[in-house]
Order: sequence, then C-alpha cells, then structure tokens
Amino acid sequence: MTEPVIATRGLTKRYGDATAVEGLTLEVYPGEIFGLLGPNGAGKTTTILMLLGLSEPTSGEVQVLGLDPTRQSLEVKRRVGYLPDAVGFYERSTGRENLQYTAALNRLPEDVAARRIDELLELVGLTDAADDPVGTYSRGMRQRLGVADALVKDPAVLILDEPTTAIDPEGVAQMLDLIRGLARDRGVALLLSSHLLHQVQSVCDRVGIFVAGRMVASGPMEELAKQVVASSPVVEVRVGGDVQAAADVLRAVPGVERCDLDSESPDGLVVVVDDDTVVPRLANRLVHADIPLLHLRRRGDELDEIYRHWFGEEAGEEVKA
Repeated sequence: MTEPVIATRGLTKRYGDATAVEGLTLEVYPGEIFGLLGPNGAGKTTTILMLLGLSEPTSGEVQVLGLDPTRQSLEVKRRVGYLPDAVGFYERSTGRENLQYTAALNRLPEDVAARRIDELLELVGLTDAADDPVGTYSRGMRQRLGVADALVKDPAVLILDEPTTAIDPEGVAQMLDLIRGLARDRGVALLLSSHLLHQVQSVCDRVGIFVAGRMVASGPMEELAKQVVASSPVVEVRVGGDVQAAADVLRAVPGVERCDLDSESPDGLVVVVDDDTVVPRLANRLVHADIPLLHLRRRGDELDEIYRHWFGEEAGEEVKA
C-alpha cells in the first residue's frame, strides 16, 4: 500500500482548558482529495496549522511527507502548498509579478520560474489576466491565483482552507474543476477544509466529519452512508398519478416492511425495506403497473443527512445544509 503523505495519531491541541482538536487520527494518500468537513470553530484550521508546523501540538504524533512539522517546519513548508481562507497579494503588482516573488522566495532559477509560472497561469485560467494588477481581480480570480501561488514550488501536498468561500457559482465550478484536475493529472494529495456540504461531496474521495474538535466519522461517502442508514433502509419514492395505488403496489413487493404516505410530499411515499436488494424491485413493480416513477432515493446517501446525523448525535444540534 502507498504510504500516506499526511499521517496523525492522537493529535491534540489545547489552549488552557479549551480543547481545539482532540485525539485526531488521519491519513491522506497521494492523489487523494480528503475533505475536512465541519462548522466554523470545529477545529479544522487548528489541524491545518499543526500540519504546517505553525502551531505545536499539545500531544500526539504528526508526519507530513515523512517529516515532523514541529521539528522540521521549514522543510515541510518547502514541500507543502497552502491556500488560506483569505489570500494576501500585492494589490498593485500583477498576477505574474506576485508569482515571480513567490518563486524568488523559493529560490527557483529564473528560467525554471518563468516556465512554471506560464504553465500555472494557464492551468488556473488566468493567462489573459496575468499582467493585470491583482487589485482588479475578482474573489474567484484571487483564489485561483492563490492555487497557482501554492503550486509554484511544485508541492506533493496542497492544503486548501475554505477555498470557495464568497465565490460566485461560476467561480466555484472553476475552482472545483481545478481541484479535481490537480489530483487526477498531477497526483497531488489535497486536504480540503470546508463547511460547504455539497461541494465537499462533489469533489472529495474521502470525508472526515469534524465536531467540536473531534473527527467523529471518516471514509468514502458510501461507507459514511452505511453508518447512518438503519438496519432496515428507508427509501423515498415519488410518483405521478394515484399515490394510494402506488402504495398498494409497493406493499406487495417481497422485502417491503412498510410503505406509508409521505406527510411532506403529496406525491410521495416512504418505504422501509429489508435490505438494499429490494430497492431495484420497487422501481420495476411501479413501471410494470404503469405508474410513472418521478423520484427514488435511499435516505442517508446525501452528505447533509450524514452530517446532520453525526452532528446531532454528538452535539445535540442540527446543521443546515
């Protein structure tokens, strides 16, 4: 198995009596997009600061690319790209000039820096705006320039802290496409911190759910869904036509434990089944009965449901998607 590029064991950070991160165990692998999901104040940024060697853990172990960020922070910073939630640039300098400054700080030869900067500007879609002052850039353009800035040193790991906050929908789509491409085409390991549920779901290979400084669940979406769904899966069904007739049809399907009208949807049904193998039979029976099927979904497959499950269980509150 490929060695993880980020690995923590029991990582903990306390500030006096307050615990920001408690007992975090985490592994991120090359070419993987791992999402840290949680509300503001959950401990995501504190975790990132410890990974970068900008904050010393109270206890536990952490390695980034085989290095100890506390003892080898400069080497970690040379090999890890970081995009904070608020990117700072020299406003009167152009996008290209800002990248040239970063390249000089990383001691890249001028010819190497020039080629790499041209490549990165094209990668992030800023070639046409490369020689415009950054002060004229939109928030989305600044974020994409921030990704290019983090990639100047050709890192193996890229850490993004809330990269799509306050960006318009088109800018969000561009940023998410860029993130996918970095993992797919360059093999970069990405750690993405966000509180935006559906964006994390759309781009991440695995997700870790943060609640009050603790990671309460982690894994691929399918595994998280299995942890949420009860032993008897619940399926939402919406039909065109006679809902009561559809209910009668579904109640006759082997493996259906219960089929009730959905109080929140006039054309909906809530079906409890023995196991997932029953779900395709629901659709087949409705089709054979000439009842139009408008919607069929197993509850628990959406990240917002999964997150609410864990947040409600751990903190007694509900988070809105």
